[in-house]
Amino acid sequence: MSLTSTRVHSPRVLWLTVPSLVWFAVFSVGPLAAMFVIATLRWKGLLYEPTYIGLENIGRVFADPTFHAAVRNSVIQVAIAIPVMIPLAFMLGYHLTTKPRGYRILSVLYFSPGLISISMTGMIFYGVLSPNGGVNGLLRGIGLDSWATAWLADPSTALPSLIAIDLWRGIGWTAVLFAARLASLPAEVIEAAQIDGAGRMRIMWRIAFPMVKDYVRTLAMLQFLWTLFTSAALILLLTKGGPGTSSTTLSYLVYAKAFSQRDLGYSQVVGVVLLLLGVAGMFLIRALLRGSEEDSR
Repeated sequence: MSLTSTRVHSPRVLWLTVPSLVWFAVFSVGPLAAMFVIATLRWKGLLYEPTYIGLENIGRVFADPTFHAAVRNSVIQVAIAIPVMIPLAFMLGYHLTTKPRGYRILSVLYFSPGLISISMTGMIFYGVLSPNGGVNGLLRGIGLDSWATAWLADPSTALPSLIAIDLWRGIGWTAVLFAARLASLPAEVIEAAQIDGAGRMRIMWRIAFPMVKDYVRTLAMLQFLWTLFTSAALILLLTKGGPGTSSTTLSYLVYAKAFSQRDLGYSQVVGVVLLLLGVAGMFLIRALLRGSEEDSR
């Protein structure tokens, strides 16, 4: 064993990791374990005395139609948003790497929606999607009055509207990240493909895409988790889960049960389901992209 390796694995050096391990245990593992414990309690909040009720909360959750609606809406949300977002973001990112006219300005414009706060995003789209807002005004202006509706108050359009906002916020931001990764590809590989007569679409999907497959998988997982776990804030601002339960997702249901209805046990059971769904989704994304990578070989 080399002298450098011996030093790295010496007890004195390993002791330096203790503060970070304690931090991880207290602020990551601790809350995760607490979620499972609280799921077994009847508890209205910090000012109330908790009561242990075992698995009763699980039965209440799985018998609740609102929970089933939330599961359905969450699955629909990620099943539409991620397959649309990642390919579009990749294509925009590849376009940026070709350095079209004004590509620096385009990069800023693409990245900007991801920098806008959730509250500001909510205010923007509350105006855009209101009955007298921008979308309906545009539809009426081109003679499509019958298409105008209260987008956030209609059960058939509330969830699609939220998905559209997710795409607006995520595509450009992800495209800039793809552009940064694609810019590091060997230029001679692209040039060789161009000399062989390959068109832009062929180069993009048959050459560039396989070379950044690991990065695609990582961004797909991140966007999946972001969409699944952080939808509550936007729903709270725009629809509050309605009309009815048409836009209630698991993320919002955790918030609503914990803070609005003061049912912490119920909310943490939903939180456990949300966690399991997130883990399952990451494994699925990994398996799908790994499978397509092996097929391409």
